Amino acid sequence: MSNHLFDAFRARMPAPEHLLMETDDGRSITYGDMLARSAQLAHALLQLGVEPGDRVAVQVEKSPEAVLLYLACLRAGAVFLPLNTAYTLTELEYFFGDAEPRLVVCDPARAADIGILAETSGAITVTLGGIGEGSLMDQASRQSSDFHDVVRGADDLAAILYTSGTTGRSKGAMLSHDNLASNARVLVDHWRFTAADVLIHALPIFHTHGLFVATNVVLMAGASMLFETKFDPARIVSLLPRATALMGVPTFYVRLLQQDGLNRQAAKNIRLFVSGSAPLLAETHKAWRERTGHSILERYGMTETNMNTSNPYDGERRAGTVGFPLPGVALRIADPENGETLAKGEVGMIEVKGPNVFAGYWRMPEKTKAEFRDDGFFITGDLGLIDTDGYLHIVGRGKDLIISGGYNIYPKEVESEIDALPGVAESAVIGVAHPDFGEGVTAIVVRAPASAVTAAEIVGAIAGRIAKYKHPKRVIFVDELPRNTMGKVQKNLLRETYKDLYAPAKAG
Repeated sequence: MSNHLFDAFRARMPAPEHLLMETDDGRSITYGDMLARSAQLAHALLQLGVEPGDRVAVQVEKSPEAVLLYLACLRAGAVFLPLNTAYTLTELEYFFGDAEPRLVVCDPARAADIGILAETSGAITVTLGGIGEGSLMDQASRQSSDFHDVVRGADDLAAILYTSGTTGRSKGAMLSHDNLASNARVLVDHWRFTAADVLIHALPIFHTHGLFVATNVVLMAGASMLFETKFDPARIVSLLPRATALMGVPTFYVRLLQQDGLNRQAAKNIRLFVSGSAPLLAETHKAWRERTGHSILERYGMTETNMNTSNPYDGERRAGTVGFPLPGVALRIADPENGETLAKGEVGMIEVKGPNVFAGYWRMPEKTKAEFRDDGFFITGDLGLIDTDGYLHIVGRGKDLIISGGYNIYPKEVESEIDALPGVAESAVIGVAHPDFGEGVTAIVVRAPASAVTAAEIVGAIAGRIAKYKHPKRVIFVDELPRNTMGKVQKNLLRETYKDLYAPAKAG
């Protein structure tokens, strides 16, 4: 018996002295270092009472130690639960109550407040800072660098990632060891990663893209990464000559195009630029090809499924599409009402099935059952079509999920906060095309009678309630919201009305 995911990494691991990551503050961590330090952390987890299957909730700044903690959780048989660093205490209270973690790892600066919340849910709290400081690393430093990995099978849980829910409350997507291992293997092979690759890693690691696409692919290939704690466009351009690959969200590429140093010479050593987490505008795809000589490879994935499709490594990377199903993934376009498979060119619900698809939602058996067809296909909630050449086009979402800067935002959560404010009668929150963020969160608000509440007051009032990336970029006041005959707000009309809200002003 083995530890399914970590053993999959170990099977493709290069020599111990091979570089795993170089940080932006000049530190180097080899594969040998990773094995030793993740072993020490795994020992520390066991000493703190973490048992196989226990959840370890982690809200910390991006650091090499945070990646090592993820690996230590795998090795100790724990379930890794990464949380966005922007989440407020109100949001954390829900996650702790729902997931019931055995251990909470947080930034030292937030330890007092988070510790009180964690204790209420029965968890203990340790700290981990952005430069590797904190009580967890202090405890780990006293441990052995040898560890006998806890046995975990293919179907055992490796992680829970929370994703937006239809009620405005997040749902915990349960990802097994094999969900992650199988997808990483496929991506390594499909995107031709080897131990010779050097990936620029500038994504957050509390998100599928940065943790399970970028990090797992590097580990599964025995490759190296230039590990950046934040996205700095000028620095990324300076790193391009030292790298072979970059993974990013559309916002990355928009901002990199604004750098004078971005040109064919700077990008000549790169073999692969990948974009995901939000739609990439065709104009960005075209501008990137003209400036660098490279076509960005778009792919399509979800928190619940990891990666489902990819444009080809060899062949046409078609702008505005997310390519073809990955090996082992079955994908179909179905009638949302009856589930019947539709013909090419017809718009319907994207449904997928494969070893990458999650086990279900944490402690939500009825919700899980509702999201799967009887034959095992997962109903993604995304609307799309397959063209005559077999490329998948995502044309919208059956749900009103907003993806801004690569982050998922469910409007109901934001609306609930705005609607509770004095002076607000009701609100509708929509995503509107944004040149930098993919979609901009936009609040359409009806004031209460005699109210003079302002946009600044609304944004200020919700600042301590929800993460900043969920805040509206614009608040627009109207006399009433458009409704259909059943009284349902017609968000499609609002999106059409305000579709050019963030469009760049045209000269002339």
